Amino acid sequence: MDVKSRNYLLMNRQALEKDIKTSYIMDRMISDEVLTLQEEEKVKQQNTQKERAAMLINIILTKDNNSYRSFYNALLHEGYRDLAALLQDGIPAISSSNGKSSMDGMTSYVKTILCEGGVPQRPVVFVTRPKLVDAIKQKLCCLGSDPGWVTVYGMAGCGKTVLTAEALRDHQLLEDYFPGGVHWISVGKQDKAGLLIKLQNLCSRLENDSTLSQRPPLNIEEAKDRLRLLMLRKYPRSLLILDDIWDSWVLKAFDNQCQVLITSRDRSVTDAVAGNKYEVHVESGLAHEKGLEILSLFVNMKVSELPEQANCLVRECKGSPLVISLIGALLRDFPSRWEYYLKQLQNKQFKRIRKSSSYDYEALDEAMSISVEQLNDNYKDYYKDLSILPKDVKVPTKVLCILWDMETEEVEDILQEFVNKSLLFCDRNGKSFHYYLHDLQLDFLTEKNRNQLQELHKNIVNQYKKYYKLSTPVPSQEDCMYWYNFLAYHMAGANMQKELHDLMFSLDWIKAKTELVGPAHLIHEYVEYSSILDQKNSTVRENFQEFLSLNGHLLGRQPFPDIIQLGLCQPETSEVYQQAKLHAQRETGAFYLEWINKKSLKNLYRLVVRPHRDAVYHACFSKDRQRIASCGADKTLQVFKAESGGRLLEISAHDDEILCCAFSADGEFVATCSADKKVKVWNSRTGQCRCVYEEHSEQVNCCQFNNRSGQYLLATCSNDTFIKLWDLNKKYCRNTMMGHVNSVNHCRFSPNDEYVASCSTDGTVKLWEVRSANELKSIEIKDFFKNADEQPDDVEVLVKCCSWSRNGDMILVVAKNKLLLFDVKTCALLTQVVVSHHSTIQYCDFCPGDELVAVALSHCSVELWNIKSLSKVAYCRGHMSWVHCVTFSPDGSLFLTSSDDQTIRV
Repeated sequence: MDVKSRNYLLMNRQALEKDIKTSYIMDRMISDEVLTLQEEEKVKQQNTQKERAAMLINIILTKDNNSYRSFYNALLHEGYRDLAALLQDGIPAISSSNGKSSMDGMTSYVKTILCEGGVPQRPVVFVTRPKLVDAIKQKLCCLGSDPGWVTVYGMAGCGKTVLTAEALRDHQLLEDYFPGGVHWISVGKQDKAGLLIKLQNLCSRLENDSTLSQRPPLNIEEAKDRLRLLMLRKYPRSLLILDDIWDSWVLKAFDNQCQVLITSRDRSVTDAVAGNKYEVHVESGLAHEKGLEILSLFVNMKVSELPEQANCLVRECKGSPLVISLIGALLRDFPSRWEYYLKQLQNKQFKRIRKSSSYDYEALDEAMSISVEQLNDNYKDYYKDLSILPKDVKVPTKVLCILWDMETEEVEDILQEFVNKSLLFCDRNGKSFHYYLHDLQLDFLTEKNRNQLQELHKNIVNQYKKYYKLSTPVPSQEDCMYWYNFLAYHMAGANMQKELHDLMFSLDWIKAKTELVGPAHLIHEYVEYSSILDQKNSTVRENFQEFLSLNGHLLGRQPFPDIIQLGLCQPETSEVYQQAKLHAQRETGAFYLEWINKKSLKNLYRLVVRPHRDAVYHACFSKDRQRIASCGADKTLQVFKAESGGRLLEISAHDDEILCCAFSADGEFVATCSADKKVKVWNSRTGQCRCVYEEHSEQVNCCQFNNRSGQYLLATCSNDTFIKLWDLNKKYCRNTMMGHVNSVNHCRFSPNDEYVASCSTDGTVKLWEVRSANELKSIEIKDFFKNADEQPDDVEVLVKCCSWSRNGDMILVVAKNKLLLFDVKTCALLTQVVVSHHSTIQYCDFCPGDELVAVALSHCSVELWNIKSLSKVAYCRGHMSWVHCVTFSPDGSLFLTSSDDQTIRV
């Protein structure tokens, strides 16, 4: 016990002996495992209350710091607050470096909190690293009661997870700083769909005792809001642990003004979030002595008694805790094989898994091979079955029960054998067991069993069909989410064309899956597995993909729409319509509408998505056409897949509405501008903010990058009447173009990047030279609007936007309800089109082929015009409110629109 703590006990001994009754206090200390039953009996043998109290204090004085803490807490809980106050200043600092391991803090209270929170248990063989454990505890204490982040970082396999879990095994830390509990989530490398599954599982776990049964959140933003409310209302002053974070964008989903500890390989991963931040660096490998200690514990020998090969083995394992544990587990079963295992490692006989990682592959795959070879034949077959598990996914026990057709207990016994040999990891969340392989272990298995993977996938599908027969999993079953997310993956891996066809083209499956996880994952599967689904005919797959793409924004809503009625709205030639009609005819007591005036013309729409929660002001394609960026009134920037609508990035980018966004020519960056007067540039893949420009004095209406890759020039225009040019390699504006006398609404680089065109509320279009920033030409657009007497119209002419032809010889200008095409050299009007007498044009864009022009109108529609023949070639309805933007893809094959109705249509 610390000298200070001992002194406080001795100083207040008289008051304690006078007042306390020992029986209930001892009960609490026994439950904390700091007092033995024999010691309790010794106290009870004393004759008087005071003597019993004196004996208890004598016993405590012979013990450690945890006994002092336990005694102090017992006084508090039993109503001796005044006496506890006397001891408060003597409470020892939280530490595990006093010669005892941190196991001293493992009270029943701690065990309950950690079990409920899903914190991993100690490995079978555990070697403490007290300095690192203490460092983590101290950083957690630094958080106090304020929101913030503690990052435990270091290379893969260095023991971050084990050390973090160990730091939480401290009664005083949990009771004083995190009385609301701890909540552990293993994240790993995730895409948006995978992160949503993690969030859904976490919310479900936190709501497990709630009287209100809620559906899982359908998107990351909804999950973030749900988690924020749960942490605020149900689990205040609790700690969220995010294990194995790879990407900074993942943290945005957990940025909820709570206290978070993360483990990561990347020290800079918290740069994207706000709040207090603290770091703990974990060394890349175990010290040689610690490696020897692990081996000694596995083989139950003193370090001094280990054979000479032990030093060589630890060196061959390169200090990796994971590899040393694998070898140690083998030596525990075969203690005479030191030389054999050392030669196996030194000879490097095993094929290496080639993958970029911080792990030492030469050690890991070799140790893996040795470990697997030591399993008996039955267990080898079971372990081989794990080769087809998806990466970074924790598999419920029930899935493996179905795969092996066994009872839960039998399966757990088999898996525990793998866990004991460090071949598998187990995550225990209360009563639920989830198992997973490290990604390198999975790579090893995949490589080793490459020729059998198709059969292994086929086996798990057949076992699923045998178990569920004609039914499907329901959300209350622990294996439900696994099958909805990965059944198609297994069918594709088995090349089971008929089974995959029947599954993916079933309205029942589509309804069940979209209700649980939304439509984007299913659309992605249609694209991912198209080569198998299209073996006979691609039409059916295209029908279903189009159906989901166009109705996905409806299928994500609650209450869930009737999917049969949606199917009946499809063209009569569509397989979706045929299935829906069969369902409708079989239904009894249901009422469906059959549209008799339904057009059989092919729908122009390819995809409809609803990424925002308010009006969408702008959207654009990346140059490779694979991604779409969008922004709007909800102040967020979204980046999503153009094929499926799957979200790639979501950034709360500004403090006010975002009015425009633009990809750089190489797709590396996305610029945004806002009513908050700021211009920001973001990394389009990580979401990290590259720069912020704040030189405009009023709202910034438009931002556009130049067209050449390699040089990053950005043009912006604002209500302050200025156009500004920015070089991303410099902190300040390169040029300011002055000449407009009213708000500038739009700007755009010419195709060769020599000029910038700007459109203003002052009724003019101006052309500027990029190099000098001088005004080159000015066109008075209001001159082309005359009243009945051929006089200039007195009504203000707002020039909304402009678009260059592909060769830069012509420029198309929009004002009111007219399209005006000008010759750039002479400023002569080449042609004009009155698009509509009933609505104004909001936006236009030239197709790269120069003949087609897309026009967005205020009455909810979009029109395609042939500018040469002056004829309308397409009329596109579907939006329910004003269309703000229309943009062609760089190759001209697609165009997208964005609207006040919160949707983007491709």
